[in-house]
Amino acid sequence: MSYVFNPPAVASLPVLGRGERFPIHRIYCVGRNYEEHAKEMGFTGREPPFFFLKPADAVVAVEAGSTAEVEYPTLTQNLHHEIELVVAIGKGGKNIKAADALQHIYGYAVGLDMTRRDLQNEMKKQGRPWCIGKAFEQSAPIGPITPAAQAGNIVNAEISLQVNGADRQRSHINKLIWNIAETIEHLSAAWELQPGDLIMTGTPEGVAAVVKGDVLEGAVTGLTPIRLQIV
Repeated sequence: MSYVFNPPAVASLPVLGRGERFPIHRIYCVGRNYEEHAKEMGFTGREPPFFFLKPADAVVAVEAGSTAEVEYPTLTQNLHHEIELVVAIGKGGKNIKAADALQHIYGYAVGLDMTRRDLQNEMKKQGRPWCIGKAFEQSAPIGPITPAAQAGNIVNAEISLQVNGADRQRSHINKLIWNIAETIEHLSAAWELQPGDLIMTGTPEGVAAVVKGDVLEGAVTGLTPIRLQIV
């Protein structure tokens, strides 16, 4: 098959202990999925889950042991960090029941949902889609995927982010409002999940702005941490 121009390379992530990489299909993100973060954003309670998407090429693959460079994006004066557990789907399906959801998971990774908060907030005020605040280039730095069998007790793992060595976000995965299995059930009712899909499961409280020169270090117990610098 020929194309009018050379297609871009497939977006992918490294896999712990393997030479093959994980090809990315779609990136689904869960909004306000930790109670304390929901409160700091002006909401409370266990509202029905909602989702937004990022393009696959928003990913910055953060290799193990390296410091990735992430460019400060245009049009914003208020770039926020959001540390997240990322779920990698290895087996697709639709209308997946929560009881069966874990069978569809290939592995887990540490990720950041970088957010142009000022642009997002302005779109919210106008009642317009806020893709411009979430789905821009390099808005999803993600580390290597750890296969599920090697990830340990991910449900009770600690999740944290440090900026320039100081704690910004720290919580536990068991504080998710909608847990991993429930999230997959809701998502697969709306979209047919495919191998290669990533789910960014939400961020805990403590989101804040970063500036050029800041070094971010994110971790989830049992997974490869990520380190990046805003340039």
